[in-house]
Amino acid sequence: MRISSYIGLLLWSITSCFSQQIDKDIVALKQRMDSVTFFNAKLNLKVDISFINMPEKQATITYSKGKRIKIDADDFVLLPKRGLDFSLNSLTEYPYITVDRGKEVKNGKLCKVLNIIPIDPKADFSIATVWLDEKTKRLHTTEINTKKDGAYQMAMEYEKTKDVLPKKVAVSFEIEKLKIPVNFLGKGTTIDRKKMKVEATKKGKIYLNLLYSTIKKI
Repeated sequence: MRISSYIGLLLWSITSCFSQQIDKDIVALKQRMDSVTFFNAKLNLKVDISFINMPEKQATITYSKGKRIKIDADDFVLLPKRGLDFSLNSLTEYPYITVDRGKEVKNGKLCKVLNIIPIDPKADFSIATVWLDEKTKRLHTTEINTKKDGAYQMAMEYEKTKDVLPKKVAVSFEIEKLKIPVNFLGKGTTIDRKKMKVEATKKGKIYLNLLYSTIKKI
């Protein structure tokens, strides 16, 4: 009886410890983002990779809560796996804890800096850093260290103070981890293969501009 009581108390203590280590601002932000149940938008995409010359591309994206984002494009669209994850869903899918890293001014915004650390091996990232805009209570920047796809950083800009979804997104990533065939990047694209071979560290940026046609909330 004493042993079972001790085990129960121990399990309760562990659960309580983890639950207390989730920052309240992260919880509030996730609830705000979860209020979006559907959106549809036209997407303009511009690539900034030193050895790839690619014209701007257009696409349409559709999001339904609980489903993966759908991308429709007439031509090839170079887009990292996490390039359109505006929410915290991929970071909070499995149990996690947060660590407060203090405050930092990032691009003129005073942000609260937090680490998100998964405690379940099923998570596909090892650690993430998020910068929360304290004034508008929105996600400003995320930096995710994945287990297989390298590191990503996503910086977001919003059109209006009340907006939950960003108007512009800049995604930085490692080219080697992108796993996209560079011999097929769509119409009008050219590759400087000599420059590609010379560069020791291959990094790139993709700039996204979104024009929303429909946004549905709870």
